[in-house]
Amino acid sequence: MTGIYNKVGVAGGSDHGTGGEVRRGGVLGVLGAVLTFLSVLFILLTFPLTAWSCVQVVLEYERAVIFRLGRVVKGPAKGPGLIWFIPWLDDVQKVDLRTFSAYLCPHQVLTADSVPLLVDAVVFYRVVDPTLWFTRVQNGCVATLWLVQASLRAALGAHTLTDLLTQRSSIATRMEEVLHTSSWLWGVQVQRVEIRDLRVPISLQRCLAAEAEAERMGRAMMIVAEGELKASRTLRAAASELSPVALHLRYLQTLASVDSSASIVVWIVPTEILQ
Repeated sequence: MTGIYNKVGVAGGSDHGTGGEVRRGGVLGVLGAVLTFLSVLFILLTFPLTAWSCVQVVLEYERAVIFRLGRVVKGPAKGPGLIWFIPWLDDVQKVDLRTFSAYLCPHQVLTADSVPLLVDAVVFYRVVDPTLWFTRVQNGCVATLWLVQASLRAALGAHTLTDLLTQRSSIATRMEEVLHTSSWLWGVQVQRVEIRDLRVPISLQRCLAAEAEAERMGRAMMIVAEGELKASRTLRAAASELSPVALHLRYLQTLASVDSSASIVVWIVPTEILQ
């Protein structure tokens, strides 16, 4: 029974706290509306003097997010052009919408077949929602780079070394799709990730070079063997079509081509001629 009473008391206290927060929020909202009205009235009454302090220029590639009394002003980001704000109530934050490029320093990655690699990459990203960029993440640039590095390590660790060397573009495309889904919550769009270099250890480079050389030698021997096989088949076909008289004439032609200045000439006479 005591536990039940305790639970009921805690629940009642929670409801009371929620109601207090609602009332407090309503009071602050009314106070903020009053301050805004008085500020606008003051600006209108002293318009020639306060006009310059209430105007700010936003460039074509920029957008401005206005925080009024700590809250984001409703609506999309302001700009480009002239924007109006209340200097003593508003905090104007600008963001660049152009594409940024960042270089990821070489870091070690372990592939699926336990091969250590040093990988460096280049990331291209841009801000697509300035409000989320300021309200969802504290340092968007650093967070985006850390996210790209973690995604790159996970993507490369799921493939073997052979896949990384032969399917680099497809792996980069799949990684971009994953990053696009993850970074959209921050108002960022990762446009492209380029893997610049994959550095293999020296010992493994020697093994790969020996393996490649052995494969090339094997292919060369196979080509030579196929050529000899085709030549033997061609000679067999030619010999089957020649008559015995043609073979004798060919033999005599060979004897006639022997150099007469030689001191010793060995003639090999087939038994068919003697017969």
